Amino acid sequence: MAPVTLRDMTRADLPAVLELEEELFAPDTWTAAMYRDELARTDTRHYLVAVDDVGRVLGYAGLIAYPEEAHIATVGVTGAAQGQGIGARLLDALLAEADTRSQVVLLEVRADNDVAQGLYRRRGFAEIGRRRGYYQPSGADAVVMSREVRR
Repeated sequence: MAPVTLRDMTRADLPAVLELEEELFAPDTWTAAMYRDELARTDTRHYLVAVDDVGRVLGYAGLIAYPEEAHIATVGVTGAAQGQGIGARLLDALLAEADTRSQVVLLEVRADNDVAQGLYRRRGFAEIGRRRGYYQPSGADAVVMSREVRR
């Protein structure tokens, strides 16, 4: 496996991130405008990309953090690189950041995504509820998970 580096996401990464959005989350994808808005909110947002040794974006993740609570906004890794620990590294980096900013970390994950739910459970998350029809336009249900910060 080639070396993978995590770094802050920039606007220049958006074309690659949007391609991954389409690959991973269609039809429930975020738009370029949504990402531009997120990247502009540096006080409460923290977005990362995972890049290979030639600079290709293999994955990305985002955190929304307030003093009371943080939210894992997104985590995605291209199918060709899944199973290599990239998603776990991205999540761990976000959780380390959340632990310095907030009291609790929340997330929503598709109810049919057992692999992601397993990763979150291994990182201390527990299911606290469900949201019917949360993902749009697909109407897929979400599992809501929570984790207390670790200091």
